[in-house]
Amino acid sequence: MSFKIKKLVVGKGRTRGNEKEGWTKTFYQMEIDIEDESSIEIAKASVEGLIDGWLTPSELTAQTQPQTQSEILNPEAIKWQSQPGLNNPKGPFAKSEDFNNPNHKSLVKKLAANKGFLRHKGFQYWLYKNGSTIGRRTLKSGGS
Repeated sequence: MSFKIKKLVVGKGRTRGNEKEGWTKTFYQMEIDIEDESSIEIAKASVEGLIDGWLTPSELTAQTQPQTQSEILNPEAIKWQSQPGLNNPKGPFAKSEDFNNPNHKSLVKKLAANKGFLRHKGFQYWLYKNGSTIGRRTLKSGGS
């Protein structure tokens, strides 16, 4: 018997509260199409990271991490691989597939919230179509 994976469903939840005030259950489930069976682990990690972000209450994050965007976003802690950009008119760039790195996950979330693009400290960042790989290039001048 043979089979081919076509879809992946990932669900995660969290329960908060106590017996006195009551419990609140939150559950998210995402179903995604798999184009290439070999990328299933990457897709799963990407979806789990996205759901984890949704399950983290924003008010709690704001209280425990009163930091600016530049302090939270630390791209230098991510493993980058130089790419020659031979077929790219803009030239060389760097690529990250450091999926288990919390800084990588944070940058993926920020990119997803900004339609896949972000300028930060002299770099242009973009999110690949797989939703988890990140590219970056040095801005020529005037980048924010």
